[in-house]
Amino acid sequence: MADYYAAETGTSNLNVDQVAFEKLAYFALRPEMYFDQFADVQATNATNPGASVKFTVFADLAAATTPLGEAEDVTPVAMSDSQVTVTLEEYGNATVTTAKLRASSFLPVDPVAANAVGYNAGLSIDSIARNAVQAGTNVIFASGGTTTATSRLTLSVDDVLHADDIRRVVAQLRGANVPTIGGNYVGFIHPDVSYDLRSNSDASSFRDSYKYTNAMPLYNGEIGMFEGVRFMEAARAPLFANAFNGAGAAGTGDAYGTLIMGQQAIAKAVSMGGEYGSQPTIVYGTITDLLQRFRPVGWKHFVGYAVFRQEALRRIESASSIGSNDS
Repeated sequence: MADYYAAETGTSNLNVDQVAFEKLAYFALRPEMYFDQFADVQATNATNPGASVKFTVFADLAAATTPLGEAEDVTPVAMSDSQVTVTLEEYGNATVTTAKLRASSFLPVDPVAANAVGYNAGLSIDSIARNAVQAGTNVIFASGGTTTATSRLTLSVDDVLHADDIRRVVAQLRGANVPTIGGNYVGFIHPDVSYDLRSNSDASSFRDSYKYTNAMPLYNGEIGMFEGVRFMEAARAPLFANAFNGAGAAGTGDAYGTLIMGQQAIAKAVSMGGEYGSQPTIVYGTITDLLQRFRPVGWKHFVGYAVFRQEALRRIESASSIGSNDS
């Protein structure tokens, strides 16, 4: 009996089977934007466009607690002020696609380029804001270890964030009369440090964000509240790689900065003149090559950030039990 299937046609005979490509574009895992949202001091009545903006802060007069004599006039006291300068800088980035890429790609290239450029603008500006905030001068060191460090270099592996460190900073902020933001202070904490805080036996009063969402809107990235601080957990919270070795020198231990702040901790200045505005500007560049094959797209911004009130900002530096360390 003849083999009926002796001459079947399969993939080894023809080249019609091909790899299929999903036409939806995916992107790298992206961090959230956090820091710009708390730049609550901004120039709203500038005298003129400029490369920097000066904010003026008037000091209060000292309390007058001495009774006045019946026949005496008061002795006048001089007022005083100080200024905070925020310097603007130009920032930007761009990419250029070619005509051949656009003609041969199995998915539209222009939307992908626009998406990548738009996200890069947000990430870049938020990183600039983060870098300004983490330069605050009020620093304490975590007390979770056997000894408390006196500098970043003298941190040890066991100097993890403790619940008492949060309480101490909140007390400092309240003692400095720093207003809260909507009734609470806000904090930025790295996931490695959040693990340690939430693992502390006396951190049982940590309230997950879902337990109070009906009472107040959540900030971007908010995970919960502890001791009057609403925390944003962010992988881009300050991390100082290879900052210590436990013996007063740099090494392989990573130090983390947990930021806690109240109102007017951060100032932001932008230019509203020329080609700039309050947010980064997406630019579709002019095609200038002779054959019009190269299509540019990018972003630009003219912006500056600075700590406005040092007393409204605290940074707790610590190690982490699950981070990179010198052990």
